[in-house]
Amino acid sequence: MIEIDDGAQTVKTPLIDASVHIFFGSNKDLRANFLREPFSSRGFPDYEMDWYGAPGGEYAKGTRGPNKEYPGSDVDIVAKHLFTDRGVDVAVLHPMTRGIMPDRHLGTALAAAHNEMMVSRWLEHPEFGERFRGTIRVNPDDIAGSLREIAKYKDHPGVVQLGIPLQSRELYGKPQFWPLWEAAVDAGLPVAVHIEVGNGIMHSPTPSGSTRTYEQYLGFMATNYLYHLMNMIAEGVFEKFDGLKMVWADGAADLLTPFIWRMDCFGRPHLEQTPWAPKMPSDYLPGHTYFVQGSLDGPGDVDFAGEWLDFTGKDDMTMFGSSYPHWDMAEPALPSAYSAEQRDKILWRNAAQLYGIDVSRDIPAGLVAQ
Repeated sequence: MIEIDDGAQTVKTPLIDASVHIFFGSNKDLRANFLREPFSSRGFPDYEMDWYGAPGGEYAKGTRGPNKEYPGSDVDIVAKHLFTDRGVDVAVLHPMTRGIMPDRHLGTALAAAHNEMMVSRWLEHPEFGERFRGTIRVNPDDIAGSLREIAKYKDHPGVVQLGIPLQSRELYGKPQFWPLWEAAVDAGLPVAVHIEVGNGIMHSPTPSGSTRTYEQYLGFMATNYLYHLMNMIAEGVFEKFDGLKMVWADGAADLLTPFIWRMDCFGRPHLEQTPWAPKMPSDYLPGHTYFVQGSLDGPGDVDFAGEWLDFTGKDDMTMFGSSYPHWDMAEPALPSAYSAEQRDKILWRNAAQLYGIDVSRDIPAGLVAQ
């Protein structure tokens, strides 16, 4: 629980962190303990092999393990930072993998290793496991392999969603991905799309190619979420799979309103071109689209922040996520102009509803931060 000063009084509210990134302690840890031959001796990108790096370092200080293991790899350290220091009640874990591999079999093996690690070390941790929820990583370039991973873990009580990389080779509305969306609906699991760390093969990180600096990359990478979303709407994915829920897990909710306004404006006279998606584009957002709000999203603490959040129904789609252990970890300090209802929706209510978390039941007695 955390305390919020709403101007008139101090109130306590639950806190669900919808985006906590977890890692292997090292490549040796991955290869020796979870990745089996013929894949454990194969080459693949390191976590740090990305196109851009934050000038001051990618990760917050104090997040490495006791023996300099990778940030976000030590359960006890993460639990202390989240549950004790930050007041988080339930944390949704998102294992960071390596993007899309040229060899789809290697990509699926890497996803499977991360899943096994997350379940065995985190979701089934004897002390903190009840407070973690997990994202099962699947490889969208290998539908058969993805279906095997879903079948293996879909009934695990700690698993609440599937995870795929933002940096795909195709937009996610394309028909080759439809069996994956069907399987997600059948399993009752949302699909989280997240920017990957160790990059494999992919499109350029922005629609207009490669940016020159990290600052440009950070500012515009999230626009790719909107291109995936608009493609899924235009291809009729949400019409065909009414139960599909997509979580755009690293920002961009603030960009949704102008994009969907334009899509509605230009889509209205051309609905006959997409008979498989007969509704107005914005009508496909409620119940299908969710965003994790990052530290850089939105207009900031201004008097119109609550009104902006209300546009396009974003207050029903947005969830708090810290992006722990990255340098730009978000704090649950929301704009003062948010209403109490908007605040509760972002801090816990939207995530609780999406992931089936009962905060009165699922926070073990005696473990809630005071």
